[in-house]
Amino acid sequence: MGRLAPRPLLLALLSLALCRGRVVRVPAGSLVRVVGTELVIPCNVSDYDGPSEQNFDWSFSASGSSFVELASTWEAGFPAPQYRERLQRGDILLRRTANDAVELHIKNVQHSDQGHYKCSTPSTDATVQGNYEDTVQVKVLPDALRVAASPQPAPGPSLREGEPFEVRCSASSTSPLHTHLALQWEVRRGPARRSILSLTHEGRFRPGPGYEQRYRGGDVRLDTVGSDGYRLAVSRALSSDQGSYRCIVSEWIGEQGNWQEIQEKAVDVATVVIQPTVLRAAVARNVSVAEGKDLGLACNITTDRTDDVRPEVTWSFSRTPDSTLPGSRVLARLDRDSLVHGSPHVALSHTDARSYHLLVRDVSKENAGYYFCHVALWTPGYNRSWHKVAEAMSAPAAVTVTWLEPDYQVYLNASKVPEFSDDLTELECRIVDVKNPEASVRFTVSWYYRVNRRNDDVVASELLAVMNGDWTVKYGERSKQRAREGDFIFSKEHPDTFNFRIQRTTEEDRGNYYCVVSAWTKQRNSSWVKSKDVFSKPINIFWALEDSVLVVKARQPKPFFAAGNTFEMTCKVSSKNIKSPRYSVLITAEKPVGDLSSPNETKYIISLDQDSVVKLENWTDASRVDGVVLEKVQEDEFRYRMYQTQVSDAGLYRCVVTAWSPVRGSLWREAATSLSNPIEIDFQTSGPIFNASVHSDTPSVVRGDLIKLFCIITVEGAALDPDDMAFDVSWFAVHSFGLDKAPVLLSSLDRKGIVNTAQRDWKSSLSLERMSVLEFLLQVHGSEDQDFGNYYCSVTPWVKSPTGSWQKEAEIQSKPIFITVKMDVLNAFKYPLLIGVGLSTVIGLLSCLIGYCSSHWCCKKEVQETRRERRRLMSMEMD
Repeated sequence: MGRLAPRPLLLALLSLALCRGRVVRVPAGSLVRVVGTELVIPCNVSDYDGPSEQNFDWSFSASGSSFVELASTWEAGFPAPQYRERLQRGDILLRRTANDAVELHIKNVQHSDQGHYKCSTPSTDATVQGNYEDTVQVKVLPDALRVAASPQPAPGPSLREGEPFEVRCSASSTSPLHTHLALQWEVRRGPARRSILSLTHEGRFRPGPGYEQRYRGGDVRLDTVGSDGYRLAVSRALSSDQGSYRCIVSEWIGEQGNWQEIQEKAVDVATVVIQPTVLRAAVARNVSVAEGKDLGLACNITTDRTDDVRPEVTWSFSRTPDSTLPGSRVLARLDRDSLVHGSPHVALSHTDARSYHLLVRDVSKENAGYYFCHVALWTPGYNRSWHKVAEAMSAPAAVTVTWLEPDYQVYLNASKVPEFSDDLTELECRIVDVKNPEASVRFTVSWYYRVNRRNDDVVASELLAVMNGDWTVKYGERSKQRAREGDFIFSKEHPDTFNFRIQRTTEEDRGNYYCVVSAWTKQRNSSWVKSKDVFSKPINIFWALEDSVLVVKARQPKPFFAAGNTFEMTCKVSSKNIKSPRYSVLITAEKPVGDLSSPNETKYIISLDQDSVVKLENWTDASRVDGVVLEKVQEDEFRYRMYQTQVSDAGLYRCVVTAWSPVRGSLWREAATSLSNPIEIDFQTSGPIFNASVHSDTPSVVRGDLIKLFCIITVEGAALDPDDMAFDVSWFAVHSFGLDKAPVLLSSLDRKGIVNTAQRDWKSSLSLERMSVLEFLLQVHGSEDQDFGNYYCSVTPWVKSPTGSWQKEAEIQSKPIFITVKMDVLNAFKYPLLIGVGLSTVIGLLSCLIGYCSSHWCCKKEVQETRRERRRLMSMEMD
């Protein structure tokens, strides 16, 4: 059998993988290491994206001419015999970092390891492109770096915050090459290590995190001492400086502009211990002072520091014994420069070396609470800076303020009591039996209202007005509007008397009233604080009410009339127990019970308010805007007229009268409302009867076809001239199989021939035309799926009366007809099928073209086969 030919797509992928070149890379230049350190040489292959791991071989040459096998990632017998023992011990190992990368590690580098190292990868490519090996030179230097702790006095346990200290170490190198040293000071406190200050191999100082400010201020310095000494000096010790100090030295070499760290050594130098500063602050625990007197508190400080420290003392006040809670405020402060920051009523003084006195003048009730003394000790630092070495907070000093509250009684009297609505009410709140009067006390009043209840239900009081300590008055929601209008008046007639006046008392004002007198005490800052409230006994404001009576009688001067005539109705009003009434009138109409279009519907026609202002309510007939009139004949009589009545005006007509009483000048209060007897409009006519029906020759259509719907009107009874009748026709549709949805107006044509068509969300269009006097045609052009549903027409007939006026008849509706819109299956799937076949053909041709091009250009390779002879089988005969 012959060899099967490869597929074009497989050939294309293989050609792309074989034609890509690869490059093996190791670090450029040369690597320098010190005897005893570890050597790491990375090697990677670029432009390799294969799924399997790439194999690497490492070789070594001392001179760079002939290489000896060192290690391999895939061949165990690759290394030379002299390296197998080091490989077995793990001194030489290969560590793979990726499929295309590996690292050569040589631990404890010896001088014999100096030379050239070559990294190569075996080639499996059909065509060699790129380089498959790279070489790097390694230089091995002797260990010439010496690091040691310099002799120095170790900081003793007496080192305190703010005192200076220093630590030293020595570092030198006798390397044959020109190397540079870098030094770093580090402090260790438990498991945490912090870098303090470094000197880089380029001669630059670099402070560690958190030491930048101290380094710029000169508090932390790094100096050289002699040829090989390095000193870390701290001018002012902090508590965070405590710990074990270490000197870390690294040796660097620069070749061709690149720096290499060849080794690093560290030595523990000293342990620094910072002793905390002892500081205590004490104040008196419980203090009592009378209101108006001076309060004095002393803060006594105890510390073991005798050097140049400066205290900062702060007195604060809080309502609670915990000074950390919100609400604490600073009263006075003495800073480290002995400057006092306070207020006119608070003073802070330094009485002796360790005592600070707080003085609060003219104490009041608001000064009762807890007082704290906070002390901080500061030591001078480098470059005129200051450092806080200790701080302490005293226990709270509880201060109570005793005072004599004023003693008084409150009496409430009604000087004027109303007997009827709109009468004057005046209440008088007096302060009597005042004891312990003081010049710094003033009295204010609050007025309250509570409605009467016959049972024992608890009723909340409503605030009418309140007077604050600064004589400002605030009104409650109940009295705000009436106080602005001047109906509620709150005043103070005498120093011990407060008055409340209601200019026009209403029925809603009946209830219980009481006053609350508050005593206010003046504070140091000239503000006023409420100290006491005294309630008066309530007074009941009440008068008996007589029910208001309002009677309305309607009559019709002309009881019988025909359509087109004028309808007239008068309403006579009589009232009792209503003060100075004025009337507003509203004319309503109710459809008769036999009217099926809108039975029992009440319609507001026209109204006239108490100021004789006429307003059309729901009278929407645009052709009869001036067809209704409502006028005032007398103070208690009103007349309603309707001109050119129509049959649709039939119904029951009433007068709704509301009596209003004047209150507060130009305002009115509703007193009573009454409804008159009905007056019926009933036309005795024997006119024609109209019916409407819908017909369609196309109840089921295909999408895109024309839908024709005919609205046919029939007339029964008396014959009419076609010129004496007209119709308003409207078409509606319910787009559902049932009539459960709201109908949608499609188009309408009024009796004057004006067509209005509603906006639609789909492409089909509508047309409405009158085919004859009694026939109307609705057409749906380019029907869509959304056009299915129930269609019906609504008709409003208009008939010309003998007087020449047009009479509007009752609206009629036809029964619905269901229209079905079907889908054309062939046209719906024709274009998708054609598009699918076309795209399949194009994709197939494009796949064949890509396979042919890949096999012809990318995988062109000669294949030599051994030619076989074709021999025919010879027939064999046997004797």
